Amino acid sequence: MATVLAIETSCDETAVAIVKNRKVCSSIVASQILVHQQYGGVVPEVASRQHLEIINEAIAQALEQAELDWGKIDAIAATCAPGLVGALLVGLTAAKTLAMVHNKPFLGVHHLEGHIYATYLSESTLNPPFLSLLVSGGHTSLIYVKDCGNYETLGQTRDDAAGEAFDKVARLLKLGYPGGPVIDKLAQEGNPQAFALPEGRVSLPGGGFHRYDASFSGLKTAVLRLVQQLEKDNGQLPVADIAASFQDTVARSLTKRAIACALDYGLDTIAIGGGVAANSGLRKNLQAAAAKHNLRVLFPPLKFCTDNAAMIGCAAADHLSRGHTSPLTLGVESRLGLTQVMKLYQPVE
Repeated sequence: MATVLAIETSCDETAVAIVKNRKVCSSIVASQILVHQQYGGVVPEVASRQHLEIINEAIAQALEQAELDWGKIDAIAATCAPGLVGALLVGLTAAKTLAMVHNKPFLGVHHLEGHIYATYLSESTLNPPFLSLLVSGGHTSLIYVKDCGNYETLGQTRDDAAGEAFDKVARLLKLGYPGGPVIDKLAQEGNPQAFALPEGRVSLPGGGFHRYDASFSGLKTAVLRLVQQLEKDNGQLPVADIAASFQDTVARSLTKRAIACALDYGLDTIAIGGGVAANSGLRKNLQAAAAKHNLRVLFPPLKFCTDNAAMIGCAAADHLSRGHTSPLTLGVESRLGLTQVMKLYQPVE
C-alpha cells in the first residue's frame, strides 16, 4: 500500500496530510477564515500569501504527527486544478520541489476527485459504480463514478453553486462569512415552513424541467425580495425562520435531484462530498428520502467535508496503485472539468 504526502491549497485552507491507501496517518488544516472574514469573502492574493507563510510548517507538522520520515513516503501529491491560480501554485510548487529533492513520484490531483475520495476515508469498502453529489462553494454536480479517473457529469447547477448561495444569503441577512455554518445553526431555531421559496427548476427546450440540473440564482433573488419586503413592512427580520426556509429549500432541491438520478441510472449508493455535505438539513433530507427507496447514502466525517489534503492523498494513492504519475512540467488550471482528470497523468508504460 502506497504512503502519499499530499498538499491542498486550492482556495483558503493550507492543508497537508499523509495517507496510506485509505488510512489517514496525519491531517493538518490551517484555515484562513479569520483572515478573509473582514473582506466578506476570499481574496485570492491574500490567500496565496497566507499559503506561502504556512506551507513549510504544515508539511513539518504532518510528518511529525504521522511519526514518519521521508524514507517512508512513496509519493508526493498536490491539488493542481481547479481553484485559485496563485493559491494552487504554492502547493504545486512545494510538492514538485519535494518530489525532486527526495526522488519521489509526483501526482497532480483534481480537487473535485479529491472530494469524491473523501468518503473512501471512512468507508474503506466503498467501490464504484456509485453516484457522487458534490456540493461546495464553487461546485454543485451529480457525478456518475465509474472507476478511478472515469467520471460522467449527469447534472449540475446552471448558475450559483449551493455553497455560494449560502454565502450570498448570509450576506443578505448580515450574518457574516462563511454563510453555511451560521445559517445551519440558525435554521435549528427557525421554522422551515415559514416562507415558501422557489427551488429553481431548469426548463427544457421542448417543455418540462431537467431532472438533474439545479439553479440557485432565483432562490437567492427570492430571499432578497423577501428581506426587502419584511424590512419595509415590519422593520425587523425573522432571521431564524428565513434561514430555516432557505436551507430546507436547498436541501429538498438537492435531494430530489440526487434520488431521481440514482434511481434512473440504477445506482444504489449516493456519496456526498464538499463543504455543504456538512449541512444538517441536507443530511436529514437525503437520508430520509433514500431510506424510502432502499438507497445507501454516505457522508464523509465533518472534518473531511471541507477542503483537506487527506482526500487528495487518498485519490493520489489510488492513481499511483494503477501506475499513474504526473510529469514535473504539469501546471495549474483554474478550471478543469472532472471528466478530464486523466490528462493530469502520464500514460502507463
